Amino acid sequence: MKETGSNRPHNSSDSEKRLSEVSEYRKLPAVDKLLSVPEIAALAASYGSGPVTEAARAVLDAARTAIDSGEPAPTAGQWRTRITDSVLAASFSSLRPVINATGVIIHTNLGRAPLGNEAQDAVVRLAEGYSTLEYDLEAGRRGSRHAHPARLLCELTGAEDALVVNNNAAAVFLALTALCQGREVIVSRGELVEIGGGFRIPDVLRQSGATLVEVGTTNRTHPHDFAGAIGPRTAALMRIHASNFKQVGFVKKPELSELVEIAREHGAARSRRAAEVVSAGVESEPAGEFQGRAYGDRPLVIDDLGSGTLLDTAQFGLAPEPMVQSSVQAGGDIITFSGDKLLGGPQAGLIVGKAELIGRLRAHPLARALRVDKMTLAALDATLQSYRRGRATAEIPVWRMIAEKGDSVKERAREFQRQLTAAKIESAVVPGRSTIGGGSLPGETLPTSLLALDMPRPDSAAASLRQADPPIVCRIQKDQLLLDLRTVLPEQEQALLKILSNHLPDLDGQAGGAGL
Repeated sequence: MKETGSNRPHNSSDSEKRLSEVSEYRKLPAVDKLLSVPEIAALAASYGSGPVTEAARAVLDAARTAIDSGEPAPTAGQWRTRITDSVLAASFSSLRPVINATGVIIHTNLGRAPLGNEAQDAVVRLAEGYSTLEYDLEAGRRGSRHAHPARLLCELTGAEDALVVNNNAAAVFLALTALCQGREVIVSRGELVEIGGGFRIPDVLRQSGATLVEVGTTNRTHPHDFAGAIGPRTAALMRIHASNFKQVGFVKKPELSELVEIAREHGAARSRRAAEVVSAGVESEPAGEFQGRAYGDRPLVIDDLGSGTLLDTAQFGLAPEPMVQSSVQAGGDIITFSGDKLLGGPQAGLIVGKAELIGRLRAHPLARALRVDKMTLAALDATLQSYRRGRATAEIPVWRMIAEKGDSVKERAREFQRQLTAAKIESAVVPGRSTIGGGSLPGETLPTSLLALDMPRPDSAAASLRQADPPIVCRIQKDQLLLDLRTVLPEQEQALLKILSNHLPDLDGQAGGAGL
């Protein structure tokens, strides 16, 4: 005999659970009712009705899922909090300011060089309205954006002319495309570098339409290697500074001045041969003899400095980094370097050199595709003005960090430790090393003092700090969080203290003393 619905056995606990769920579901408000709550309506006025409505629906969906798992419906206060949190989280840009406590001064992943106050102010002033970006006030007609940075770059480097594009890779690509396309460029094998993102110099050369001619070996290249490789189709001798790695030991490479001398000697030899041809009564020289020369009667010399610098790094106890002024004085025809590395300005590719060649770059169609905007030019101008005033180490954050003495960092760390102690967070000040970073001065470090916090779960602690507002990025070593105040801007220290005070005590296992 079949069991009917009335006499089939049933589980009373399942029934109670279903009844409880139905009861909780009935507590879920309609979206319109949530949007009419004054606090949520105020959110809609500030952030827009669309985003707030979307957040309300998402919170309702999450509540239904939670009820399915046996949790109660949110209270009135929880609805307000959850919708507010959802709206605020969605309103955050993914591109956000962070506190860099890693001790890496030019941190590629954290935006490289922070701008100085003067550069920040210049950007704001120019962004607020119209500007003389491409207008000549004196003549009352269209001007050129390229004129703005050229004057200061020439004054600071001694070059004849200058051009700014959007990064150093673009600067190199423009120079090779405009001046060497269809011809040969001679490069030492030891300088065929790869920079970030798998971007390789041989690939840049290939895309520019130039032909790479490798000379020398990985560790040793001599001047005669370059001289012996020059032929009828040679457009340039190119030096590429290995700014993101260092060769030590049995190594050799020509100085830039030696490459310049080789280029000039070949130019002079070509002129002598041309004169001999004329004196012999021949109307033209043999076909193919140095045809398509890139610069007059000789190969030009291109110097890719990578980072480049306008200050002597040796004065800060660091290895010498190639200075732009030195390359100009050595006779380089085209010198390229970066704006947002050791220069300490915005992202840009700076090109200085011979006026005739810079003019050819400026007139090339690629120059328009690679040009920079008014805000980059404003930040660059203000940064260069700091050099002109002799105030780079005081006004440009990168140089201020590099120039800061180890004792100064130690005193800042000890003062910060005292404030952490007052906030019930134990720490220790331990010795460490700051790095330059950003593909500049590879292997070079500066003595520093680190704040060390013992954490049973340092990965979780670091993850929590990365979710703060503003996020904090620090080091992890063994079971310690390490913070290097060298790269923490002075105006960020109180925010750092507040975030550490709010986040660390809530983590499993209160931060304990480092025991040092």
